[in-house]
Amino acid sequence: MEHTALEKYTALVDKLPLLKKEIAKVIVGQEEAIEEVLIALLAGGHCLLEGVPGLAKTLMVKTISDALDMKFKRIQFTPDLMPGDIIGTEILEEDHETGKKFFQFNKGPIFAHLVLADEINRTPPKTQAALLEAMQEKAVTYAGNVHLLPRPFMIIATQNPIEQSGTYPLPEAQLDRFLMYVKLGYPSLEEELEVLTKTTGVELQDRQSILSDLDIISLQHLTREVHISPELIAYVNQLVRASRPTDSSIELVKKYVEWGAGPRAGQALILTAKGRAVLKGRYAVVPEDIHHLAYPVMRHRLALHYKAEAEQVNSDDIIQALLKNYPKP
Repeated sequence: MEHTALEKYTALVDKLPLLKKEIAKVIVGQEEAIEEVLIALLAGGHCLLEGVPGLAKTLMVKTISDALDMKFKRIQFTPDLMPGDIIGTEILEEDHETGKKFFQFNKGPIFAHLVLADEINRTPPKTQAALLEAMQEKAVTYAGNVHLLPRPFMIIATQNPIEQSGTYPLPEAQLDRFLMYVKLGYPSLEEELEVLTKTTGVELQDRQSILSDLDIISLQHLTREVHISPELIAYVNQLVRASRPTDSSIELVKKYVEWGAGPRAGQALILTAKGRAVLKGRYAVVPEDIHHLAYPVMRHRLALHYKAEAEQVNSDDIIQALLKNYPKP
């Protein structure tokens, strides 16, 4: 990397702690969840946030968008939402000079840098699937024409726990498109006291944008350049393959896992580990990055048997067993 380029990247990396500080002005606690969303952004992927109502999932995404000088759109997913409400539709226009009629594509809210898909599991799979092409190809096809989405492009979807009434579980193919699946827990006693104090008074925090869309693109390029040793790549491959019942020697995997993680899980684990290294101000991946991110990267890529649910075994238990059987290299 040239000296001037290195100085430019260092200046951008130095802004990341400021970005976290700016978000913390509004969001109390949830440091791990915020960090994981920022890692997904650096890695150029999408994020799924799950938590019970009232944990500030929507506010978190809005606050992140405010701290980033990028175009933001929110889509509220409801049972009657249609695919056209997301990607857009063609409308009949008339040329006032010639009188000729023609179809004009009217872009939907998906055409933004940061898109909040709020309560994504409140809408049926038909509408959920409207996001698939956008998530994978960063483009939308309508009436045979391809419309490119802005760069950078990220979807952050929020969902309520599946057990709640009126929810539709996301199809496996769509879940796999999310780079990370982040779970939000309840705040601690001290954090909740701070939330109650902050949100019931009149004091407002001044907010400012820390990074622009071009800054994020530069940081995404830098993330790809972060060094990871061949040993760590082999370790990631070992972890992912061990999650498959046909390839695993772990009893918990053989007993409870129907389908293990695919190759996309390995790619996601390496990219997010690189993103975490950048967020921590490092230019190389360490084993801790992989261990830390194995849960949000792999938990939605494991399909468990019905007996796992009956015996209260979840994906995180399987990942814990994987990390225990394959300690850090």
